Amino acid sequence: MNPSAQLMGDHAVLVAFGSRYSKLANQAVLRFDREIRRAAIPGIVETVPGICSLLVRFDTEQVHTLEALEKCRTLLEGQTWIREDTAEVGRKLTIPAVYGGRHGPDLATLAKHVGCTQEALVACHSRTWLNVLCLGFSPGTAYLAELPEEYDVPRKETYSNPVPAGSVLVANRQTVFAATEIRTGWWRIATSPTKGFRPELQCPFLFSPGDLVRFEAISEEQLEQVKYSQPRIENAA
Repeated sequence: MNPSAQLMGDHAVLVAFGSRYSKLANQAVLRFDREIRRAAIPGIVETVPGICSLLVRFDTEQVHTLEALEKCRTLLEGQTWIREDTAEVGRKLTIPAVYGGRHGPDLATLAKHVGCTQEALVACHSRTWLNVLCLGFSPGTAYLAELPEEYDVPRKETYSNPVPAGSVLVANRQTVFAATEIRTGWWRIATSPTKGFRPELQCPFLFSPGDLVRFEAISEEQLEQVKYSQPRIENAA
């Protein structure tokens, strides 16, 4: 699919780099997002990265709808966005989490489904650095990819009861980190004490698209210790 830009109503343009997730498409989203913010086009008030597209919102009192679309298309045609070179990344965050048991009630079922032990699934998940693709569904909730083939499993056929904030959910080789209580059809394999959404802060979201995240297995006893509630954060190389 070639990159495209089209109007979404009168106040937004959707710039798409694919119709489904790929690492190259998601990196193109982040590149275009940085570039459009650097361009400081009058009237653009917000950009919202998705898994393979970017929503560009604008104020029609500052820029005409068709002019905003043309500016996005001109910028889109200015360079090759989908390319093999490594995109810039943000921070590296290590997030503590308790796997299995009451904190990951789907882990045992998932292990049987894929034909391996719970310990093997935990090791596979916790050693993988994941890219933050986008935020969405509920405030601060992050979509992360890509997990190894062991996690190439579909979502459940039914929704669960609400799962708590901090739930670590998996399906389709992706991880979702729930920042608020939500109902879900994803498999809950762990829970973290780390808060992904803190509305009292000026910047309420823990994650940003382009960050790298890895989960670190801790014990249930460690879950109650304050020092395990905070992620380890460093700048990516």
